[in-house]
Amino acid sequence: MKPHTFVVTVEDLPGVLNRISSLFRRRNYNIDSLTVGHTERPGVSRMTFVVLTDTPGAERFAANLYKLVNVISVADITNTPAVYRDLAMIKVAAPQERRPEIVHLVEVFRARIVDLSPESLTIEITGGEDKIDGLLDVLRPYGVLEMARTGRLAMTRAARANASAPAPGPVADTHDPQVSYSV
Repeated sequence: MKPHTFVVTVEDLPGVLNRISSLFRRRNYNIDSLTVGHTERPGVSRMTFVVLTDTPGAERFAANLYKLVNVISVADITNTPAVYRDLAMIKVAAPQERRPEIVHLVEVFRARIVDLSPESLTIEITGGEDKIDGLLDVLRPYGVLEMARTGRLAMTRAARANASAPAPGPVADTHDPQVSYSV
């Protein structure tokens, strides 16, 4: 079994997430990661799920998602070239005498300090899970006071241009509800 990443576009309506999470519960799947947000199309939301399963389980999961009324598209992008990112905000204890050390660590990890108080710093970091885990590991000795972390966001990479391919023509201004424009 390995983590499978699914990108699901759905109608942005009340109860859609509940129906999808009920599917997880009924089929005894555990959600390893879940992010939900608006897309470039009004009325359409994008969900990114990470589920630990085997290939036949992933295929069954995708087929079951397609059966739900408000689901527009489902893509298992596990074996597709994609960009993955997570976001974390970490509040760390930062007395004045230790701040230069912490600021240096933040710079090394290319993170940002987004808030500071007399006794703490709040750090924002984006990147892969390993990068975020690495920063957490080096900040723990200073005292991690609070942490909030998103699930994985994923977007497939753009296709590489083929030199012999014809130039693209004008794009039709039609929106077919059966086609996912965000994947």
